[in-house]
Amino acid sequence: MSKKPEAKTEAKAQKAKKEEKGVHALYKVENDKVSRLRPTCERCGPGYFMADHHNRYTCGHCGFTRYKQK
Repeated sequence: MSKKPEAKTEAKAQKAKKEEKGVHALYKVENDKVSRLRPTCERCGPGYFMADHHNRYTCGHCGFTRYKQK
């Protein structure tokens, strides 16, 4: 019976680690320089980031899709 609670806590820890979102997922700060980690939408402009899917980038605002190069 002691194995089940350990498995649940490990699963919760992995889920919490995976769900880390927000500003940390969009920008990277190095030595007083800020760089964007995701591309911006070509139609909407620099204020709209594109979602990173398995094989494509998609804008949630206008629906524009750009496929990744292999």
